[in-house]
Amino acid sequence: MSACCSGGCSSDKPPADARYRRILWIALAINAIMFAVEMASGFHAGSVSLVADAVDFLGDAANYGISLLVLGLAPIWRTRTALVKGIMMGGYGIFVLGLTGWNIASGTVPHAETMGTIGLLALVSNATVAGLLYAYRNGDSDMRSVWLCSRNDAIGNVAVMCAALGVFSTGTGWPDVLVAGVMGLLGTTAARTVIAQARVELRKTQVREAGASVRPIELKRR
Repeated sequence: MSACCSGGCSSDKPPADARYRRILWIALAINAIMFAVEMASGFHAGSVSLVADAVDFLGDAANYGISLLVLGLAPIWRTRTALVKGIMMGGYGIFVLGLTGWNIASGTVPHAETMGTIGLLALVSNATVAGLLYAYRNGDSDMRSVWLCSRNDAIGNVAVMCAALGVFSTGTGWPDVLVAGVMGLLGTTAARTVIAQARVELRKTQVREAGASVRPIELKRR
């Protein structure tokens, strides 16, 4: 990771290249399809980790759609969008943690075979998207939020498959709720990272714009 982007930076030139735009459209389509597949499977299997991952797919589809809308706009608009997406990621994390608590109280035991099969399909989908976005992982906060979503999704899918194995081995729902809780924490952690970087970029952009607006006034006075 470059020193600039590890501390928060934003390029003055919008990342509007055609390849990145195509990747976002592909990612949007994959996530929308997987949301429908995983949500239906999650409710059918009684798995909170699958439902949590499905909601994450929906959030990511919205994430990619928003990124497409702001692609090519000024840095300050991309940064503001990243801030909103960071808040959405945090909301997802809180939702998953709440859903996990509900499943603990209800004592549901999910269907392990469905969890494993759908988890593997989701992993292939997210690994494909993450591979396509890998070259853009060190971009501005908007690009970074997209990369973090894809990375966390792939990690979450591996965890869901491990949970399926745990449910199958123990005959209890504890592995499922444990993984869902970790996924919720991942969401809130990633949200904090994106929000922090977006706030730094927003301050820098506002300072640059304020300086640019002052210079013409000073020249006019002279």
